[in-house]
Amino acid sequence: MQKITILGSTGSIGTSTLDVIARHPDKFQVIALTAHRQVDLLFQQCQRFKPEYAVLLEEEAAIQLRGRLDDASLATEVLSGVAALEQVSALTEVDAVMAAIVGAAGLQPTLAAARAGKKILLANKEVLVMAGNVFMDAVRTSGSTLLPIDSEHNAIYQALPSGYDGNPAVHGVRRILLTASGGPFHNSPLSELHNVTPEQACAHPNWVMGRKISVDSATMMNKGLEVIEAHWLFGASADDIQVVVHPQSVIHSLVEYVDGSVLAQLGNPDMRTPIAYGLSYPERIDSGVASLDLFKVATLNFVAPDFDRFPCLDLAYQALRASGTAPAVLNAANEVAVAAFLDKQISFLDIPRVIASALDALPVNTVTCLDDVLNADIETRQLALEIISKLVVGKAHHTIKHAAIK
Repeated sequence: MQKITILGSTGSIGTSTLDVIARHPDKFQVIALTAHRQVDLLFQQCQRFKPEYAVLLEEEAAIQLRGRLDDASLATEVLSGVAALEQVSALTEVDAVMAAIVGAAGLQPTLAAARAGKKILLANKEVLVMAGNVFMDAVRTSGSTLLPIDSEHNAIYQALPSGYDGNPAVHGVRRILLTASGGPFHNSPLSELHNVTPEQACAHPNWVMGRKISVDSATMMNKGLEVIEAHWLFGASADDIQVVVHPQSVIHSLVEYVDGSVLAQLGNPDMRTPIAYGLSYPERIDSGVASLDLFKVATLNFVAPDFDRFPCLDLAYQALRASGTAPAVLNAANEVAVAAFLDKQISFLDIPRVIASALDALPVNTVTCLDDVLNADIETRQLALEIISKLVVGKAHHTIKHAAIK
């Protein structure tokens, strides 16, 4: 019986994880569930899975959940705050941690799981983007098992040779081919992207995801973050990671070897497949995903990414090559810019402008510890807010001036 903590149980990855777990009650037991503020869904999950702990980031939400659990006579202990997230990630009785908290908020609890030597199912790419060397050092030092859950990195993991140790040359790996759906705008003329709404950006053609990651997919920043993640997971340089736009999302990624062989992992676009692989590794279990019908798929297309249409992807490659705190700056500026876009403060095309401005303005410092990353994150967020404020004021001034001319 494998005992599990799920960080971010109310998100799309968390709910998919619980769906797989529910199919195998003889194999998995939920010890802790965590969420940001979604009391209703977390309460329902506690009713069904009866975890020992439930954690909410906000204390007010925790008070609400505690009252509802008491009324339902459920014994789940409710905690709150970042320290509580770290606590349930490192519990002695926990075997595996699903790290599915979106964004920088997942960094510290996932790092706590690594330091505690847990099996980590990594669905939070920002952990490696922000603090790749710190996190990987913790994994190696503790002997933690790290299994990537992003469909692309999970595919690469499956296509690499058994015992792969992060050295491509030793294992005959020439390059990694990281597939991308291209999001909802891969065929849209650049001129049409000026008026993109949050609703349009969140309407992914293949995957059901949260709003932030959906926007990242629309800008292809999600793929840029995955390039950085692949560097840390597999030891490949920026030049040896190629993004391939594959609109059908059937081939999840590929590995090319020096002998000319290219191995790919295929499947329906359903996150339960990589989740089931991670939960059961090194065995395989039923995930509830339908079999892939190749006759129905019929055609697979591949296109080179358009860096003019998707400058966020180019910015990610630049940050990876710069190394140090540059990826943390990239991530923080992107999170702030995406939030502003979703709040309709800035336009879709302003997102890469904010990120580029932050990367240009801030120095690249060496990362030797977690504080280096956290300090860069804080500084970048403040700067990004200032950049956005100027953009908003500038747009308002332009609107007023244009109205006066009329």
